[in-house]
Amino acid sequence: MILRNTIANGQLLLLLMLLYTSEYLCSGKTVSTEPLAVALPEPRAYLPDAQNLDFVYHDHEELTRFLRATSARYPNLTALYSIGKSIQGRDLWVMVVSSSPYEHMVGKPDVKYVGNIHGNEPVGREMLLHLIQYFVSSYNTDQYVKWLLDNTRIHILPTMNPDGYAVSKEGTCDGGQGRYNARGFDLNRNFPDYFKQNNKRGQPETDAVKDWISKIQFVLSGSLHGGALVASYPYDNTPNSRICRSSALCAMFQTYSAAPSLTPDDDVFKHLSLVYARNHAKMSRGVACKSATPAFENGITNGAAWYPLTGGMQDYNYVWYGCMEITLEISCCKFPPAYELKKYWEDNQLSLIKFLAEAHRGVQGFVFDPAGMPIERASIKIKGRDVGFQTTKYGEFWRILLPGYYKAEVFAEGYAPREVEFVIVEQHPTLLNVTLQASKRVEGVGAGGPSFYRPMQAPQHYRPGAPPYAAAASNDNGILSTISNGLNSLYSNIFG
Repeated sequence: MILRNTIANGQLLLLLMLLYTSEYLCSGKTVSTEPLAVALPEPRAYLPDAQNLDFVYHDHEELTRFLRATSARYPNLTALYSIGKSIQGRDLWVMVVSSSPYEHMVGKPDVKYVGNIHGNEPVGREMLLHLIQYFVSSYNTDQYVKWLLDNTRIHILPTMNPDGYAVSKEGTCDGGQGRYNARGFDLNRNFPDYFKQNNKRGQPETDAVKDWISKIQFVLSGSLHGGALVASYPYDNTPNSRICRSSALCAMFQTYSAAPSLTPDDDVFKHLSLVYARNHAKMSRGVACKSATPAFENGITNGAAWYPLTGGMQDYNYVWYGCMEITLEISCCKFPPAYELKKYWEDNQLSLIKFLAEAHRGVQGFVFDPAGMPIERASIKIKGRDVGFQTTKYGEFWRILLPGYYKAEVFAEGYAPREVEFVIVEQHPTLLNVTLQASKRVEGVGAGGPSFYRPMQAPQHYRPGAPPYAAAASNDNGILSTISNGLNSLYSNIFG
């Protein structure tokens, strides 16, 4: 009966060990303290060249091996490159997944995902590895994936903060250990800010990302975080009220009031956030992670209405480069146990794919000169939406817009500005090609005689006029400002 119960309880190995020890004790022989040579399974089955990627956390060496092996196995669908190194010398790897991985596909948009900007929030890091695996393994069997990869170049940066991840602890749901880079900087507070001067010293990781997005005209982007369950959209920061312009204490208390800070493209950002939330298994329910944390209607929020922050990456993408980026908080626990990763993948898989397809919504086209040659860096602004964008070296442009009637203002140095009208419908992007005429010749201008009149050069990117009180608010300093910054840091450590 004892033997039968032991076997039934799955304790056969322990019984054999006891019998083995008892035999040696009875014979008077010394019992060895070496472990039995029993064929036990490895703690995980991950192999860098395996077809399938396990649902475990991968350190930087394993992550690198997986990306390299995937690139070698799928050379027609992937390309691996580094945009720079972390402070401790770890590569910031980017994997391109596309049917044209090594070169830009003219007329087809570039999009990106960035994970693990906070080192202790690694669920997004693992989700992006599984997304890569799913794309390459499903290209020939999933028609939707094939269409997406045939018409889009997808750039995936699984970890922006590998140094922070290296010191993080699995199972830690809250706190700040590993959140920051190796110098103690929060990378999602380290970008230039539209509303307030950001005096924090630039870090190698953020400098690498800034250089990256200055070279590629990204249309759409998602940044993956943990600590909440919500899709958050710009603006993350907000101008201080005029009454607070000279009071750090006033600004501190206003920081934690729920005040939305809306972009000119608020309708688009809400739509993009809803696309992710509604395709997610749970996010759109808007359930709070904990009783003390906020619930979000439909699983989305304006960033500043949640809590304002200075130097965020999504605001920088949008204001400086016209890239529509949202922040995706995908796990209530920042660093949940590895056995939960499969559940997170099942929750997020459809959202991650459907969100990228939104790059094909709105208007797209080319800007040409009269000879049919593309005009690089032509500036474009949708009338009534003061954050603009520019053409690529091939004259391409894209803008995500919802159905409606629009006017676009297009101009470039040496060409006469032009205004064009167009309509967006629900199902297909509107194709819009614009030809700019050279500016008229004006005689006797300048010491050299005849020359071309050139209108005032457009700024590199349109930006809304800076609030007149933003600069004044940025000058607050001293102990109250320090307290305000400390509270902001504490709030971030709790909520993501």
